[in-house]
Amino acid sequence: MSRIGKQPIPLTDAVTVTAEDSNIRVKGPNGELVVSVHPMITVRIETDPKQIVLEAVDGEDQDQRALWGLMRQLVSNAVLGVQTPYKKSLEFVGVGYKVAVAGNEVKMSVGYSHPVDFPLPEGLTATVEKSVLTITGIDKQLVGETAAQIRRIRPPEPYKGKGIKYIDEVIRRKAGKTAAKTA
Repeated sequence: MSRIGKQPIPLTDAVTVTAEDSNIRVKGPNGELVVSVHPMITVRIETDPKQIVLEAVDGEDQDQRALWGLMRQLVSNAVLGVQTPYKKSLEFVGVGYKVAVAGNEVKMSVGYSHPVDFPLPEGLTATVEKSVLTITGIDKQLVGETAAQIRRIRPPEPYKGKGIKYIDEVIRRKAGKTAAKTA
């Protein structure tokens, strides 16, 4: 049995969930998400206590057990996301590295000969405080993927530590070249 898949997903009164064919629609105070569920997984919405239970059609098949845990976690992420939005913070480290948000675009100056403009996907917002960019949204996958795409523009380098890094990321620093010892 899947240890994650068999756990029920508790629901609060602020969240409403409807199951339609192979989709689960989750509505909350911050928005609405639709999660597509694999046909090998069945969904039950219980009212007392208010929770969602996912079950595999055949609990002995290894592929189905893996899908069972995955689908449970995707639905759980949607339920948590519509209650409290997910956040990812990126720090811009380097002399002259700047970031600004203009409308639905992130404008960055990260050491290239030109500024880099990154359009934000629908449903995400970004805020800047000094040299820290915070991306916020209800879809955990979209927030994480957008933060990773922005980080890829100028990943942190190990010699000087310059680049775009996650706020909690630790960069392993390397020693530079040393001069040849003269005898």
